[in-house]
Amino acid sequence: MRRYGILLACFVTTFSYLKAQHSPIITSRNYPQGYFRNPLAIPMDASGTFGELRSTHFHAGDDYRTQQRTGLALHAAAAGYVSRVRVQIGGGGNSVYIDHPNGFTSVYLHMDGFNDALTNIIRAEQYKQQRFDVDVMLKPDQVSLSQGQLIGRSGNTGGSAGPHLHFEIRDTKTQHPLNPQLFGLRFNDRFNPTINSIMLYTLEDSLFNENTPRRPIAVKALQSGRYSLSSAAPIPVSGTFGLGINTVDRHRAGGFQNGVYSIELFIDGKAYTTVLFEELDFNTSRGIHSYIDYPYWKKTRAKVQKSFKDPGNPIAIFKVLENEGHITLPENKVYDMKYVVKDVQGNCSELNFQVKNTVEKRATEKKRFGVQLFRYDQENSFQTNDLEIKMPKDVLYSDLDFEYSTAAQPAGGYSLAHRIHNSLTPLFGSYNLRIKPTNLPEHLQSKALIASAENGAEGGAFEGGWVTVNTRNFGSFYIAVDTVAPTIVPRNLSQGKNVAAQSTIDFTIRDNFSGIQSFNGYIDGQWVLMEYDSKNRHLWHRFDSTLSKGNHRFKLVVTDWKDNEKVYEASFTR
Repeated sequence: MRRYGILLACFVTTFSYLKAQHSPIITSRNYPQGYFRNPLAIPMDASGTFGELRSTHFHAGDDYRTQQRTGLALHAAAAGYVSRVRVQIGGGGNSVYIDHPNGFTSVYLHMDGFNDALTNIIRAEQYKQQRFDVDVMLKPDQVSLSQGQLIGRSGNTGGSAGPHLHFEIRDTKTQHPLNPQLFGLRFNDRFNPTINSIMLYTLEDSLFNENTPRRPIAVKALQSGRYSLSSAAPIPVSGTFGLGINTVDRHRAGGFQNGVYSIELFIDGKAYTTVLFEELDFNTSRGIHSYIDYPYWKKTRAKVQKSFKDPGNPIAIFKVLENEGHITLPENKVYDMKYVVKDVQGNCSELNFQVKNTVEKRATEKKRFGVQLFRYDQENSFQTNDLEIKMPKDVLYSDLDFEYSTAAQPAGGYSLAHRIHNSLTPLFGSYNLRIKPTNLPEHLQSKALIASAENGAEGGAFEGGWVTVNTRNFGSFYIAVDTVAPTIVPRNLSQGKNVAAQSTIDFTIRDNFSGIQSFNGYIDGQWVLMEYDSKNRHLWHRFDSTLSKGNHRFKLVVTDWKDNEKVYEASFTR
């Protein structure tokens, strides 16, 4: 334990402690208190918090509830200037970034609309580029704001699943998001985190996958944030093992399942691993798939947070990490273990338990199921007559016992079905996949793509006798074609209609396979802005006040990713 003692000393001298409701929490820097204000004019109430475990990433901000409606006034959290304004299809939707003189940036996502100054900037850029989704970087002297000044209205745009404000505070220099509650913007929370269960992993094999032996262990709540195992007997262990924990935080009884702030694992009173959701990095946020027990989540939807780290996972949320979290106990005795889980306000839960170690290692047969061993820290490749894979280094989180097989050609497909490993293994980056088609007619080559039995269209293009795509997925793949154009269904427009009483013309657009690539509207031959909400397939145009009265001709062109095109045209009177 000598090396651990050094780590502990570094830990104590590196991190300061910020007083909270029940116990101190760990922080790596000081945060200005009272500098930022609530961006809404209603009491702060959370539907999601920083560090929360989402399906593809760590949540990088706090979600403010907006009374289940859109259109609430959004105010600048502090004085500064707008450095960026953005419109996305999906993602953050309409968003504003404000740089502040103290070195931080506040970010507001899913907005319904912007104030007049920002609206004019966005509209000018959209018409300049002739596209709906734009990203505009502003100079410091363009749009200055005082604290509390209106920046726009709350909404439900982009990838939002309901009306709310996603609010972030970032380090301006690194653009790393920081936990907003550390700046004093705290939600009312007097509830200790909930510990649901723990998991014991046998880590004798260097490969972590769905075949790694794992044992769920039930816990029971005692009182006031205290937990114990459902069975009082020590957990028997031998050799090298690891632990994981299923835990969430709630702000009220029966409320949303939010993320915790810190998870500490102690062995005989000494910290062995510490995970801290103080700061995140967008470039590594996909590493959540390695941080959680991904195969177990895919099978059960339960998110177990591993207290050990895969060698290829670049996330930097581990602040204490002995031996990568792999535990090998030196003596044949009972050891005291403890999990301490806190939310950002210091509400604390503890799980105390014991493990009984046996020095003799159990004989573990290292089973291999694959055709080739892929190394996480090297480039990897695999090929057959009909398939080629080229995988850069650092795509894998750990070494991989790579599996491959084929199945019959799917109906409507133009290749065998190639089973490339399995969907229980996550990837951090993309690899290049090439499949050779079978009997693909020349006139369909431009319409060919790679499809996944699990995820639908992966995309790609025909080139040099192969169909090629870069993908982050494993699974079953084959070549398909997309020859079907998108559909356009008008909601409130028909041939010759008088639309004088309407402020918009609205459409529903869909594509059956490769997805919507572009949409363009024209009135009397001139490009006009079409706005789009992809989750509702809703496309609309707001009439400009400068549009003259009388007869007009409208045209809408929607194209998918295989360049299949649908055109809708109608005359109208205004």
